[in-house]
Amino acid sequence: MSADNSITVDVVSDVVCPWCFIGQKRLDKAVTAASDVEVHIRWRPFQLDPTIPPEGKDRREYMMAKFGSEQRIREIHARIEPLGEAEGISFAFDAIKVAPNTLDAHRLIRWAGAAGEAVQNRLVRRLFQLNFEEGANLGDHAVLIEAARETGMDASVVETLLPTDADVEAVRTEIATASRMGITGVPCFLLEGKYAVMGAQDADTLSDAIRQVAAAKARGELEKVD
Repeated sequence: MSADNSITVDVVSDVVCPWCFIGQKRLDKAVTAASDVEVHIRWRPFQLDPTIPPEGKDRREYMMAKFGSEQRIREIHARIEPLGEAEGISFAFDAIKVAPNTLDAHRLIRWAGAAGEAVQNRLVRRLFQLNFEEGANLGDHAVLIEAARETGMDASVVETLLPTDADVEAVRTEIATASRMGITGVPCFLLEGKYAVMGAQDADTLSDAIRQVAAAKARGELEKVD
C-alpha cells in the first residue's frame, strides 16, 4: 500500500474513560472497514482528573462526590453498559475499587510507543481491559509492569523507570498541548493532525473520515484547508 494512501490517527484519550474504550473498539472496526487506507494509530495522553493523588481514591466515594447519588451513578452505568456490550466490552464497573491517577499509565503508553505502534496498541487495549473488565488498579505499578510484560515490552526497564520521574514532564506537556488545541473531552481522533473527530463516534463515521482525509492527502489538498 503506498504512502499516498496512508494517514496517521492520533487518539487523545484516558484509560479510565469508558467512552475511550468504546471509541477504541469502534476505531478498530473503522480501520477494518477502510481497508484500502493504511492507518497508523498513535495514542496521546489526557487526564480526566489530574487532581487524584498518586495512590488513587476510593472509587465509590469519588463517584458519589462527583455525581451526587447512587441512583445517578447507576443511570450512567446503565447507559454505557449496552453500548459497550455491542462492541464486545463487558463493563464491570462494580469491580473497580480504586479511581487511579493515570499519569503513570500514560508514561507507560508513551514508552510502548517507542517500542512500536503494534506494542502501543496492544498495551492500550490491555489497560482498558484491566480497568473496565477486571477492576484492576491502573495506578498500581505492579499492574502496569505486568501489562507491559504481557504486551511485549521490556518489563525490567519499565520496573526501573516507573519509580522515577522519567517522562513525567513530557506527558504533562502533551496533555497541556491537547488543552491548548481546544480538546476538553475524550476520545478525540486527530486525523493527519488537521481534522478532529470528537467523541466515541460510530465506526461508519470514523471510516468515512479516514477515507476522506486519506483521499485529500493523496490529492495534496490537506495543506490548502484552513
